[in-house]
Amino acid sequence: MKKDVYQKVTDKIIADLEQGELTWLKPWSAGNMDGRVMKPLRHNGMTYNGINVLMLWGAAMESGYCSPYWMTYRQAQELGAHVRKGERGNPVVYANTITKTEEQENGSEEERTIPFMKAYTVFNVEQIDGLPERYYVKPEPVIDPAQRDANADRFFAATGADVWHGGNRAYYSGGSDHVQMPVFECFRSPEAYYATLAHELTHWTKHPKRLDREFGRKRWGDEGYAREELVAELGAAFLCADLGLTPEPGTEHAAYIQSWLKVLKEDKRAIFSAAAHAQKAADFLHGLSAEALAQAGFQATATETKEGVAA
Repeated sequence: MKKDVYQKVTDKIIADLEQGELTWLKPWSAGNMDGRVMKPLRHNGMTYNGINVLMLWGAAMESGYCSPYWMTYRQAQELGAHVRKGERGNPVVYANTITKTEEQENGSEEERTIPFMKAYTVFNVEQIDGLPERYYVKPEPVIDPAQRDANADRFFAATGADVWHGGNRAYYSGGSDHVQMPVFECFRSPEAYYATLAHELTHWTKHPKRLDREFGRKRWGDEGYAREELVAELGAAFLCADLGLTPEPGTEHAAYIQSWLKVLKEDKRAIFSAAAHAQKAADFLHGLSAEALAQAGFQATATETKEGVAA
């Protein structure tokens, strides 16, 4: 069991690093809304330690859990709650030692300390219904909701894109054709939120019923993936400039740089193509937004200042 657990965790960490998923460097803090790195918590508020911290951080990131609290099925029952049907738990391990007395060849007895480890399953409180309210209390936000940019909000809303908020991941899902975003208050700054949203909405434009952009992507990190990410990065930069926002670099840049360099070194026209696709995506979003705003009676422009926007 010891080898299996360590191998599973090691493989997960390696996979995360290969994908550039460094939780502590994300532009949002999710469950760590006070901006500090926070260890996972047991049902009694005590922290997990060691390998369990990495295991539960990884599980929370993978499933989009914001709460730091985890507990066993029985602990939930003892609190008058229940794990929702169909929910899958995540393994943690308990390590300790036992002392065993062994008889020696000469008849004497000698105590020997034997380390052991056992695994058990825990669930995040977001998988559990009926817990006391203290488990569901959300931490104070990183940024004040009042810092939202009304012009940018109006622009993005008017595109008509289906944007869902929740969890701690930002991505575009082609299957359900929606953009998933952490809530605004979780980001370290308004600029980080809008830059991330602009990036994901650029991805949203690639859908067949919109710009039908396809670079032959087959797996994460291949050339097609790198080209699409480059388009999204440039598209976000163009949109932020149009909206008078200062784009913030995404934490995934480090993971993409090498693949981008490979594409650019092999094709001297790649950056021109990416810029053209990005501009087309930005123009498409501007067109959708302008049309919707015109129908709603707004005469707002992309360069409208915050002071000129009605509350």
